[in-house]
Amino acid sequence: MAPTFAQIAKSDYLLLTTFTKDGRPKPTPVWAAAEGDRLLVITQESSWKVKRIRNTPRVTLAVCDVRGRPKGEAIEAVATVLDKSDNGAVYAAIGRRYKLIGPVFNFFSKLRGGMRTNVGLALTPAGPG
Repeated sequence: MAPTFAQIAKSDYLLLTTFTKDGRPKPTPVWAAAEGDRLLVITQESSWKVKRIRNTPRVTLAVCDVRGRPKGEAIEAVATVLDKSDNGAVYAAIGRRYKLIGPVFNFFSKLRGGMRTNVGLALTPAGPG
């Protein structure tokens, strides 16, 4: 049985799969932090996953290990690229979710210009049918 969005949201690592224009899957392990009924991810704005999401917001999510090996079935979701003005809130959510390493990651990411070069992603469950 497929996991629920809420069950996947509790995982330390998520396998975010985006899709190319011709439908090929491109999986990437990510950190994500829950905020209400969505998950937040921070990533480089120039990354291919952001370009693919801008082309098609359909993604899948699955629980995975640190190397991106899936540990269960994937579910359908929708990704939205957030405005850069939301970066602070995404960093704060990541810092709260990953208590020890999150703030360290945030510090070095911001030190390297992350507030300027990164963008947040909002992941929500796909609607029925």
